[in-house]
Amino acid sequence: MTERVVLGVDVGTGSVRAGLFDGSGARLGVGVEPIQIFRPEEDFVEQSSDDIWRAVRVAVQRALHEARLAPARVAGIGFDATCSLVALDAQGQPVSVSPTGKDTQNVIVWMDHRATEQAARINALGHEVLRYVGGVISPEMQTPKLLWLCERHASAWQRARWFFDLPDFLVWRATGEDVRSLCTTVCKWTYLGHEGGFREDYFRQIGLGALADEGWSRIGTRVRPMGERAGGLSAAAAEELGLTPGTPVGVSIIDAHAGGLALLGIPLDGLAPDAEALERRVALIGGTSSCHMAVSREPKFVPGIWGPYYSAMIPGLWLTEGGQSATGALIDHVVHSHARGAELTAEAGRKKTSVYALLNARLEALAAGRAFPAELTRELHVLPDHHGNRSPRADPTLRGMVSGLKLTDSLDSLALLYLATIQAIAHGTRHILDTMNAHGFRIDTLIACGGDSKNPVFLREHADVTGCRIALPQEPEAVLLGSAILGAVAAGDFSSVLDAMAAMSRAGSVLAPADGAVAAFHQQKHAVFQRMHADQLAYRELMR
Repeated sequence: MTERVVLGVDVGTGSVRAGLFDGSGARLGVGVEPIQIFRPEEDFVEQSSDDIWRAVRVAVQRALHEARLAPARVAGIGFDATCSLVALDAQGQPVSVSPTGKDTQNVIVWMDHRATEQAARINALGHEVLRYVGGVISPEMQTPKLLWLCERHASAWQRARWFFDLPDFLVWRATGEDVRSLCTTVCKWTYLGHEGGFREDYFRQIGLGALADEGWSRIGTRVRPMGERAGGLSAAAAEELGLTPGTPVGVSIIDAHAGGLALLGIPLDGLAPDAEALERRVALIGGTSSCHMAVSREPKFVPGIWGPYYSAMIPGLWLTEGGQSATGALIDHVVHSHARGAELTAEAGRKKTSVYALLNARLEALAAGRAFPAELTRELHVLPDHHGNRSPRADPTLRGMVSGLKLTDSLDSLALLYLATIQAIAHGTRHILDTMNAHGFRIDTLIACGGDSKNPVFLREHADVTGCRIALPQEPEAVLLGSAILGAVAAGDFSSVLDAMAAMSRAGSVLAPADGAVAAFHQQKHAVFQRMHADQLAYRELMR
């Protein structure tokens, strides 16, 4: 086992990461390369599949270089990516999805909200499949985006031979095989995994009956479980990546769900979780946005929270997925849009540190003499719905709010707003967990990964706000490890995804929540969090 290694490739919103791991889950090398983002209009976010594949090539080659490994040692490859929509023509070339008409801009990014009106119309129809997306479909999902293309971008709709979810595009680009993932199709395309197909009446009802008429050929006819061998690396892709032709490539997975694979099976308290224990855990994957992944033996229908999705992450179990549309992106926005943001960024550059490390140090100084650091925001409150609310309110039209601003633009004012924003995100997570627990879960443990989980203030506030212990994986690149797990299964190194999860995942540190005065403070803070939402709805009513 130690002679063979597996490759995980993670395509996030802003960069591609590639990681090489051995059979025990030990990381041997990592490569990173940024990718382009285009914003042609408000609520429009686009990328280029050619640019993404270019970045995959660079990241893989950097990982190989860091690990100093011969390509022949790579036994299997797993891909994960954001759930973005890719359009290609019959020759496999990009088709523009952009108001600019540029074919290079052929990816509608997951966070794009151009299809909000289409999503609202789909929801008004109330089809039964909506039960499996928390009752409300999101404009971040693919059928509203496809409907937008059909109605608003006829040339793209007519020219496109394939519409791929980005993870499945990567498998197609690597192997030449059009194999769609149960993860992508069930979670984002309304494919019903427990029934084994798309619902034709749903597509006809919403105005996409043409896809059914074509026998689903543009959106996928081969839907397979994650980790199964999708195909071998093609000669052309092998040359581009610097790997061996024929290397097994696993069926893909969405990026957050890859993190869930690496996290949920981690042994805690000396024990690997059984099916009952899994229902007490949530995988919190925090990056540009956040996802909250839980699994159960039976389907749990939770209003405003995506799922239940059958076999969409761990085979044979139902997935329930909460989420926040902007977390890391919101923190970045708060910092960099503040009057002192540029000054702070420059200082971080001079000191060779991050703006978050500087803000955390400033908060520690401000908290001197206080009963606890969270108390700094007793009169400063944020509602973090700047990009709408993914769950549990499932309302993309909601907006962010701040209460308690002073007539100051000091660095201290930025530090306090930064803290209040992190707390607001944590209260959003608590709202999601409370809703899940009210519908059959018993969550008391968060297992966290992603960029946000590297911030100690983010972790502390999430533990204290939710009252849950937070466990961190031994491997900080947990999303990459999740992809590598799929590569290991595709290579035949493990008989199942569950076996690979148990063998390749390890626990790191565990953070317990505070009680007493801290818990009481956040109970009050949560009441404000809920009241701010009610107030926003009241303002809307007043302005009708």
